[in-house]
This record gives sequence, structure tokens and C-alpha cells, in this order.
Amino acid sequence: MPRRHCRLTWLTGLALVSAAACAGSGAAPESARSVTTAPARSPATTSTPGLATTAKPGPITISFAGDVHFEAQLRSRLNDPSTALAPIATQLSAADLTVVNLETSIGERGTPEPKRYTFQAPPEALDALSAAGVDVATMANNHAKDFGPEGLSDTLAAMAADPPLSVIGVGSNAAQAFAPAVVDVRGTTVAVIGAHSADDPTADPTEHWAAGDDTPGVAVALDPARLAAAVRAASETAEVVIVFMHWGIQGDRCPSPSQAESARILADAGADIVVGSHAHVVQGSGLLGDTFVAYGLGNFVWYNPGSDDGSVTGLLTLTVDDGKVVAEQWLPARIQSDGLPQFADGADAQTLTTELAQRRQCTDLAGL
Repeated sequence: MPRRHCRLTWLTGLALVSAAACAGSGAAPESARSVTTAPARSPATTSTPGLATTAKPGPITISFAGDVHFEAQLRSRLNDPSTALAPIATQLSAADLTVVNLETSIGERGTPEPKRYTFQAPPEALDALSAAGVDVATMANNHAKDFGPEGLSDTLAAMAADPPLSVIGVGSNAAQAFAPAVVDVRGTTVAVIGAHSADDPTADPTEHWAAGDDTPGVAVALDPARLAAAVRAASETAEVVIVFMHWGIQGDRCPSPSQAESARILADAGADIVVGSHAHVVQGSGLLGDTFVAYGLGNFVWYNPGSDDGSVTGLLTLTVDDGKVVAEQWLPARIQSDGLPQFADGADAQTLTTELAQRRQCTDLAGL
């Protein structure tokens, strides 16, 4: 299948660590790691007699999907990572850049945490996502440390082993956990940050898993100021800043007051796009000033949706021009018994799209 042309990097301090060049035709991107200086914002188009004109980059497309893991009936798909998500690869790979929430620990060691649900997948999960067209996976969620310190150590080892896609939201310290993946998409620099800030920590406490200044863990936004600072720093070098939040209350169709407040903080800090997951149902989306917010993308590749509402999902694709979202597309789907989404068409697609539009009513967001 056709692949995008982009360059993936991680922002670390004042340098960008190059991760992968994803040009090709269906194969996983080859990588050559290097350190380069952080790019400046692209200059505006100018026209001076006798001088060459600097062309402004054209519109780009960015797709987002919700929760992904490889539990139960999905695990055997990793026997062949190159085809694990083949039924949905055409949709995932269509945009210039695709981002998902990887709701699992990566590795094969460790002891399950004392909680109701614990998820773990081998490193082949990263290969499977990349082969299907995913470029960035956030692990800033309440399952990244499901298998304790050893499981986290395996996750960090997988991140250090030159993975075929960028993994964000978890790190050997807070600086790495909050660092964005920075992607050059046909001349437009895009920064993607992952963070966790769920409203129901008493049911599934994750604060003790937060990365510290000198300790590994998840990018938990215990202090919103730290996340806001990461957004402001990213906006200094990127034309488009995206924050993928793991937030809200499970099962709620409407965003919580905490989600709304966090969205405002992120918008004020310079985020151009804020998307999220954790509720396991789709929540409304729209504009908060100039910032596009999609509060909840629901499950996506998931072993047990739990309810009819939980089976509803989709792929959100945004068109961004000159740093602003100018168009949105929602490809609605329903998760099937095999754990994969089946994209809807006809009357069912129209019904699901109408239902999503109605969920904007409790968000205080505006339409495009």
C-alpha cells in the first residue's frame, strides 16, 4: 500500500533525535538515527524581485484513532505483524500522519499490578502498528505500567531498540515522557505530545506510576503547568502542536469539567489539536477558539467493547493548512467479534456520524 513521506524525530532538549524516514511502499520504514538542531518555524511565503520565492507548505492530513491493544483473540494476529491489522491498513495509512493510543505494556516480563485489568503485548505490537500505517503511538495511559517495573523496563528497551514508529508518553524520566515526537510532513513540522490525566484515579490509581525527574514512568499531568510548558516549548519549533490526552471518566459521553479545563489550558499554551481517549465511548469534538478538540475517540482495536456504545468507533482525519484545522472527516465503524473495527457505510454510517455530531452539544465546542 502507498506510504506517506515524512521524517520522525523526538525532541530532547535543544536537539531532535531522528527516528525514521517513512517513505516506501508498504514496508516498515527504515531508520538512520542522528542528532540535528531543532528546526525553526517555516518562513512565510515572500516574493522579492530578483530573489527566489520560498514556497509555503501545502495542506496536510492527520488521522487519529482511540484505544488499541492485542489482548485475547487479538494476540494471535501478532504471529505475523506485517498483516496483523491488514483489514484496516488502507484507512490507517491514508493520511500523511496517523496517531493512536497504545493501551498496553510492551514486553514479556513482570508481575501484573493489583488491578482489575492488566494488558501486555510483545514488541511485535509496534511492528504491527507501523505495518498498518501508524506513525506515532502514545503510551501515556493507565496500562503502560500494568506489569510493574520489569514490564516498564521492557517497554523502555523496546523504545530504545529503534522501533519502526515513535512511542511517546512514557520514558526513563519525566523529560523523556513529556517529550514530543516531532515529524516533518512535507515541509510542515508537527509535534505530538502524550499525557495522562484521568478523572477516576481512585478506581485505577496511576499517580505512583508518574515519571519523575530521575525515575521512569508515564507522562502523568499531576501538575498541568508541566504539560503546558511542554506545549509551549514544542510550539517554538513546530507549526502544528498536537496533544493526545488520556483523560475523562469511563463510560461518559460528555467531557468532564476537568477535561474542559485541561483543553482550555492546552489551547492557551499553544496546542493546535487536542484529542483524547479513556472513556471507552466516543465523545464530541469541535473548535475551542482556534484549537480543534476531540474529547474522546473510544475503543478502536479492542477485545471486548463491553456495550453497544463501546463498540462504536471511528477514524478522525483532520486537514491542517498553515497551522490551522480547516476540515474534518469522521469514518465511523463498529468493533466486531474479532476485535477489529469494521467501517460503516450507507445508512449506518450516516446514523453514526449524526450521533457524533449530537455529542458536540455538551462540549461547548463550535463546528468548523
